[in-house]
Amino acid sequence: MKIAKVKITNFKCYEETFTLVLNDGLNVIVGANESGKTTILEAIHLALTGLLHGRPLKSDLTSYLFNLAAQTKYVQSLVTGSPLPPPAITIELFFSGDSSELAELEGDGNSEKIKASGVVYRIEFDEENYKGPYEALVAAGELTSIPVEYYTATMRSFARKGITSRSIPIKSALIDSSSARLQNGSDVYVSRIIRDVLEETERASISQAHRKLKEAFVEDRNLQLINERITKAAKISQKSVSISVDLSSQTAWESSLMTYIDFIPFQYIGKGEQCVIKTKLALSTKKSAEATALLLEEPENHLSHARLNELITDLTDQHGQKQIIISTHSSFVANKLGLDHLIVLRDGKVVRISELEARDFFKKLAGYDTLRLALAHKAILVEGDSDELVVQRAYMDAHGGRLPIQDGIDVISVGTAFLRFLELARALKIPVTVMTDNDGDTAAVEKKYAAYKGEAFVNICFDPVLDSGSLTVKGKAFNYNTLEPKILKANSLATLNSVLGVSAKTDDELRTYMQANKTESALSIFNSTTAITYPDYIKQAIAL
Repeated sequence: MKIAKVKITNFKCYEETFTLVLNDGLNVIVGANESGKTTILEAIHLALTGLLHGRPLKSDLTSYLFNLAAQTKYVQSLVTGSPLPPPAITIELFFSGDSSELAELEGDGNSEKIKASGVVYRIEFDEENYKGPYEALVAAGELTSIPVEYYTATMRSFARKGITSRSIPIKSALIDSSSARLQNGSDVYVSRIIRDVLEETERASISQAHRKLKEAFVEDRNLQLINERITKAAKISQKSVSISVDLSSQTAWESSLMTYIDFIPFQYIGKGEQCVIKTKLALSTKKSAEATALLLEEPENHLSHARLNELITDLTDQHGQKQIIISTHSSFVANKLGLDHLIVLRDGKVVRISELEARDFFKKLAGYDTLRLALAHKAILVEGDSDELVVQRAYMDAHGGRLPIQDGIDVISVGTAFLRFLELARALKIPVTVMTDNDGDTAAVEKKYAAYKGEAFVNICFDPVLDSGSLTVKGKAFNYNTLEPKILKANSLATLNSVLGVSAKTDDELRTYMQANKTESALSIFNSTTAITYPDYIKQAIAL
């Protein structure tokens, strides 16, 4: 049993219905900050458990759960002649697999009106109980936000029957390494995971031992003397007042016992170690092994390279048995887990590397540049290190000394793989500029990028002028149509001699030097206290 698909409407950053189809095993979700990675994990966990941030959401509703744009539209409509109905949050989980338990959740009670197994978690206006008071508030013009006090949270199956989390055969463990949620001193995640790891008889044994400990505490003679003193001080006739411990609940041990690691309370060990232990415990759960969804928020937080590698190895070994959904910013995590599992989010759009024509290229790539482009606000693609350095300096000269990255623009050296990166940029609608040499054939450049001509998000920059000369290097004609000779064309010999720290006597001598020392020349330009003049196509590339 696995989660086949999640649909989210009006929850946090998702206004229009957002749909994400999930792999049965491993799912690695990447995206920039505020792209909705965490919201997806929270939505799945909420629909399976009714919990948000470790607490039952039903009794803790707030208008901040609703998408801000949806809330604004609703509030603004209240002063018009056509007020909108109170908005609702809907989270739908579609399940896959063969199981009699799933059959009980089967029906067409979903937004697609198809027969499927799944659950719907919905936060909506309780019209049955609050229609009158709500209409009075609207008529009085007193509503300035969503009236969550009139809302209710419900969990139903696709069979349109009310259910609880216990009725759902798929269980989830949400692990956020950035924070610890404590209940009476014990980490909520660890307590719940350990509870699921234990067999029923083992939990009963712990409960009995816990009860004996409490009973011994109550029967202690010192405590009895203290309670007699409290009763006298209270001066309540024929009634006793005492302090004790809770003996009423069979599961009281879950919240009152504390987890220790090498005799140190769990919340006092390092955050990274907490993440590893929580994840390993969740992966080791024997109960319903095929029906556990592990939701892991940015596992790279607080972990050293070695510990992260260990954790990733465990995740890779287990993703055949459990459905794992990970959010990350780390190229190391994405690459180690496999780019074929990578799901990229941007502005509500979903791109899977496995569905791109360039998928084989990106799978073989180290992963670093893939995520750089996916997470960039804007990008300038260049061919090599020397181009990158010159573009960085040109941008700084034109923007008061600021590096492109300070303005959300990543300059990425992609070798000759421009078209592969453009495919990813187009799919995610990332504003991207290609700065390339014409290499003496402008028609070939035009043909190469013809598919992107007129594309709103793509700008192709190259020098349309073809230069030539008589210089030869090692018996081959010199290429006058690359970065270095174009820079020389825009500047004087004296200027570049000064910037590069050389004393070339002729332009050809300097051309030969710059071609043989591309990176060194670019680094000298980048570090120079003297600004040079840049060719027009470079100026166009940095004018984003």
